[in-house]
Amino acid sequence: MKKNLTILLLFIALFALNASTDIILAPPKWKVLIIDGQNNHKWAITTPIMKRYLEETGLFKIDVLTTPPKDSSLDQFLPSFKGYDVVLSNYNGKSWPRQTELALEKFVSKGGGLVIIHAADNSFPYWKAYNEMIGLGGWEKRTEKDGPYVYYNDKDELIRDNTPGPGGHHGSQHEFVIKTRMQEHPIMKGLPEEWLHTKDELYDLMRGPAVNMNILATAFSSKDQKGTGRHEPSVLTLQYGKGKIFHNMMGHEDYSMHCVGFITLLQRGTEWVASGKVTQTVPEDFPTKEKSVSRSGK
Repeated sequence: MKKNLTILLLFIALFALNASTDIILAPPKWKVLIIDGQNNHKWAITTPIMKRYLEETGLFKIDVLTTPPKDSSLDQFLPSFKGYDVVLSNYNGKSWPRQTELALEKFVSKGGGLVIIHAADNSFPYWKAYNEMIGLGGWEKRTEKDGPYVYYNDKDELIRDNTPGPGGHHGSQHEFVIKTRMQEHPIMKGLPEEWLHTKDELYDLMRGPAVNMNILATAFSSKDQKGTGRHEPSVLTLQYGKGKIFHNMMGHEDYSMHCVGFITLLQRGTEWVASGKVTQTVPEDFPTKEKSVSRSGK
């Protein structure tokens, strides 16, 4: 009897060890493809930063696809998105071949996730579906033909402004307060209503189709910083077919991406477009309205 009990306890211990090992060794849930290679921003520095912060969650397996440089043809840039759950764009450069555009449209419309970071929303002004996917864009000769300005006024009313004018502007780089507009959205749930983001470009005068779009957070573009004096969209989600899009207008430089607020949104937004849910908790060192918080970047 004693021998049988010993064997039983040993079996239970081995089972528990194996189960815990399985948990530790469980592969990441979601495959992410980061596209970079052309950008008027320092993509060779910022892509590794985002890759690192996504991988540290244990949720994502990251591949990076770098396009040929600007002085090269993109005719043969024909990636396959098959097998990926999310495409993250850190790209702002030449137009892609139509075959590649159609492949991304199909990927997202069939349920794939898309993440747009900062200057990626400057890209592809003449690609109709892309502009529907990102909601709002800037520069590259965007005007009222591309859609309205979208912002909140001082009465907290959401304005769609069809005034003629160029799309895309920012004032001086500075720290600015992010205001949560959809507290119950899974990406934003548990975040402070207001928190201070580290030094960055605050995009304003963005315009586009703005359909199937939710504004999760805004930032006040102060005239003291050469801004608009309006509450401008900073964090968006969109739906395109069955696919989800997370659009974060922050992230100009490495120091902008080391902000704990930016990191948290990147991680949570990427999980949300992959799964429709967010399992990650808000870090204890999340910024307050009075104090920004950055990781060391090492």
